[in-house]
Amino acid sequence: MTLFERLTAKAQQHPQRLVLPESTEPRTLQAADRILADKIASITFLGNPEKVIAAANELGLTHIKEATIQSPDDTEFTEKYAELFAELRKKKGVTLEDARYQVKNPLYLGCLMIKNGDADCMVAGALSPTSSVLRAAFQVLKMKPGISVVSGAFIMLLPEEVPFGDNHMLVFADCAVVPEPTKEELAQIAIATAKTTKDIAGLDPCVAMLSFSTRGSASHERVDKVREATELAKEMDPTLKIDGELQSDAAIVPSVAKQKAPDSQVAGHANTLIFPSLEVGNIAYKLVQRLAGAGAVGPILQGLAAPVNDLSRGATVDDIVNTIIVTCNQAIGDKNL
Repeated sequence: MTLFERLTAKAQQHPQRLVLPESTEPRTLQAADRILADKIASITFLGNPEKVIAAANELGLTHIKEATIQSPDDTEFTEKYAELFAELRKKKGVTLEDARYQVKNPLYLGCLMIKNGDADCMVAGALSPTSSVLRAAFQVLKMKPGISVVSGAFIMLLPEEVPFGDNHMLVFADCAVVPEPTKEELAQIAIATAKTTKDIAGLDPCVAMLSFSTRGSASHERVDKVREATELAKEMDPTLKIDGELQSDAAIVPSVAKQKAPDSQVAGHANTLIFPSLEVGNIAYKLVQRLAGAGAVGPILQGLAAPVNDLSRGATVDDIVNTIIVTCNQAIGDKNL
C-alpha cells in the first residue's frame, strides 16, 4: 500500500470536516468533487451558493451538490464568528464592527469555523498568497502548546533502489518557512516534524539534527546552536528518539554511523532530518527530488493549533487532492484517532 493509499483509507475511515474558502476556483472544485466522490471528507465551501453551483455545473462536476455552501455575506451565519473574532482580537483594538467586516474574508471565516469547533481543517492558496493564508491562521488559530513557530516539512518518497530511509521515506524540515531559526525554534521544528513523521508518514520518529559536524568534529557557533537545540528538544519531549549534531551521512548510513557515532540510537537509522536553516533544507529536498528521482510531498505546515495547509498557486488538481488528504490526516492525528 502506497503512502497516499494508506492516508486515503484512514481519511475515509475517519472523515473530517474540511473548509475550502476558494469556492469557485476550478482546480479546487475539481479536487473537491473527487474528495466527495471518494468519501474522504465532508466539505464546506465559503462563497456565493449560486456562483459555486454554476461553476461546478460548467465543469460538469456531479458531487459538489453533496457539499455545504455558506456565504460570507450571510450575516445570520457569520454573526457568531464575528463575535468570536472580536473577542479573540479585542486586545488589538478590534471592535465588533471591524470583525463583521473581517469575516467576509473567507480565509478568516474558515479559520473561525475551525476555532469554534464547526470544522476540523482548511486548505487554501490556489488563489491566495501564502502570507494571506498564514496571517488568518496566526490571528485566529494561533499555535500548538509549546510551539511558537510554523515550519514546513516534506515527505521524501525514495525510489526502491535507494537504500536509505524508513519504508523508502525520509521526512525533511524546515524546507519552507523559517530562514534562520533560533535554537529554540529549531527544537520546536524537531518536535513538530516528529509528529508529522508519525501522523502522516506513519513511521516511528527517529530524528537527526543535522550539521556539518558530528559529535564535536568541528567547532563553530552554528554547531553549538544545533547541539543546544537537540538538548532543548529532549527537554520538551524526553520520549523522543533524537540525536545531534550529526552530519547527514552519519544520520542515514549505518557504516558511517558506526565510525562517527557508534553509541547513538539515531545515527545510521534516522528517518526525520532537521536542517539547521531554511537555505539548507530547501536546497537538500530539491536536490534529492531531482537527483534521486524522489517524490516530494509538501510543504506540510506544522505548528498551528489546527491543520491549515497552503497551496502553490500553480498547484494541479492532483496536488490539491493530495494536500487535502494530508490535511485531513493531520486533523485525525490531532484527535489521536
